[in-house]
Amino acid sequence: MRYFLASTFNSISSYHVPTNITYELSHHGDCLSYGPGSTVKKYKMCGIWALFGLDVPSLTNISKNFERIAHRGPEAFKLEFDHAVKNGYLGFHRLAIVDNLHGMQPMRLYQYPHLFLLCNGEIYNCQKLGIEHGFTYTTRCDVEVIIHLYVHLGIENVTKMLDGVFAFCLMDIESRRILIGRDPYGVRPLFRLSSDDGQLGICSESKGLMEITKQMTSKWTLEPFQSGCYEEYEILNDGRTKLLAKVNYYQPGDKPHFAAFVPYNSLNSTDVYGNIRKLLSVAVKKRLMCDREVGCLLSGGLDSSLIAALLVKHAKEMKLPYKIKSFAIGMGNSPDIIAARQVAEHIGTEHHEVIFSEDDVVDILDKLIYQLETCDITTIRASIGMYLISRYIKYNTKATVIFSGEGADELAQGYIYFRDAPNATEAHNESVRLLKDIYLYDSLRADRTTSAFSLELRVPFLDIQFTNYYLSLDAASRQPQGGIEKYLLRSAFDDMNLLPSNILWRHKEAFSDGVTSFKKSLFHIIDDIVDTRISHEELEKACLNFPHCPPKTKEALYYRKVFEKHYAEQAKNFMPYFWMPRWTKGICDPSARFIAHYKADVENNHKKNKTEIKNARIN
Repeated sequence: MRYFLASTFNSISSYHVPTNITYELSHHGDCLSYGPGSTVKKYKMCGIWALFGLDVPSLTNISKNFERIAHRGPEAFKLEFDHAVKNGYLGFHRLAIVDNLHGMQPMRLYQYPHLFLLCNGEIYNCQKLGIEHGFTYTTRCDVEVIIHLYVHLGIENVTKMLDGVFAFCLMDIESRRILIGRDPYGVRPLFRLSSDDGQLGICSESKGLMEITKQMTSKWTLEPFQSGCYEEYEILNDGRTKLLAKVNYYQPGDKPHFAAFVPYNSLNSTDVYGNIRKLLSVAVKKRLMCDREVGCLLSGGLDSSLIAALLVKHAKEMKLPYKIKSFAIGMGNSPDIIAARQVAEHIGTEHHEVIFSEDDVVDILDKLIYQLETCDITTIRASIGMYLISRYIKYNTKATVIFSGEGADELAQGYIYFRDAPNATEAHNESVRLLKDIYLYDSLRADRTTSAFSLELRVPFLDIQFTNYYLSLDAASRQPQGGIEKYLLRSAFDDMNLLPSNILWRHKEAFSDGVTSFKKSLFHIIDDIVDTRISHEELEKACLNFPHCPPKTKEALYYRKVFEKHYAEQAKNFMPYFWMPRWTKGICDPSARFIAHYKADVENNHKKNKTEIKNARIN
């Protein structure tokens, strides 16, 4: 690896470029750009970082904070400032997929040199938008469309026209404006640091901003940037900022403003099952447009199995030159390991099983909490297996783009506690609430555990058109039927031979539970670990020491102490509440294995015939 440092008229740029890559450098305007003969890999999974209005003492101090998110894009970086904005800094870490160096960020286009774009994202309809509005693209980078939308359609139309996942910061030094936006379900991460006197920081992860807070000159707030939202700021003469507008442009279930991939008039109003199949299939296919090797997480549950099966189907149709890899994790013959093995054999993947031990949990627990930036019990438990399997993928395979089943439980009422919903309206409202807050919990977990090892995660269940259609269906039809959660989704794929019947109708098993045996769940293993690390005296004082979301168990207190070491006093901003099941009396642990329905589900799970499984669970 070699490092290149150059200064231009109004910028400082830094790159570390693999030595086998050729490049040409040329000065263009006020920034450093690569010449048209250059070839390099295109970067999708990345980290963005920006500061406005802070008089940071030195480049070294800036770089130290900027480098804390280097894992998000380990193959190249750029750190830049422009004298037109006093004390304004823009930074970018990139992970290569395939393209030329014109895709490097902060992105500046020849025709719009006053605009600087930082974006961690993937825009699936960039070509559609280009044709529809007559945009002329000068790079092969899909996020370029954000600049064109801003110029031609205005601030208010940028985010709502995008079909994709994104977190971006656009700086306009001509109109002295900053636009910050995030995708509808927060699939791409973003944090905002702001002070009462106009200092502003933006970063993919809060760890890139925590040290900066020590230099803030007034009261400050560091918090996750809300999903489905954009903010507009004015850049003042001293480089500080003034908030002009905050707009919630999307609510779960909203119809897309852009031209959908599947025209709505092509959907058969009487064939709900067919529409569900078509829209989910398209959601998978549009996310398969990449040149890096693709794989999928496979727990053997309904959600990941459906995505894996559709992924393999499309990969064969597209004649990808390699076999899709699937990855399962568990302790010994845990339920997930056994089920995933059956699915992999059925759909024909190159299957990898990762077996972990209690020692592995001990080894990663503290590092995991730092990486996650939360102290939520459910999130941390569910992240253990995902973190370990991501580590395996990184160091043992070439797979970089990973498909997963996140979002299905929130959208399709897959959590066991939905069976206890008082009525269809309450169940629908709970589904919408979970989707609205998913950026604080499951989206966070999915991103942090994979990005820690420079993997890019893709989650088709959170496709905007698919979520819109699914939530538009009759509320009662989306409820659990006869004790079977996600009945509508399962039924849509019944008799298709896409999955084995016992997998299609397998009972809900939380990821943090399914990776371990029925006799000793993951939370029991963690209890053993933290029991010697937290005293009873400490636990008794926990409510006084931590009034927000007070820890009530040794496990919760241990998580909180590790969290506070890195993100002191930020729990109230990062985690508004503990994720817990609803409508369950007397339950104080988030594990599904405490819910009354769970035992009956396990007893019925040995049945192999679809009809037997359904009848047993209904009765």
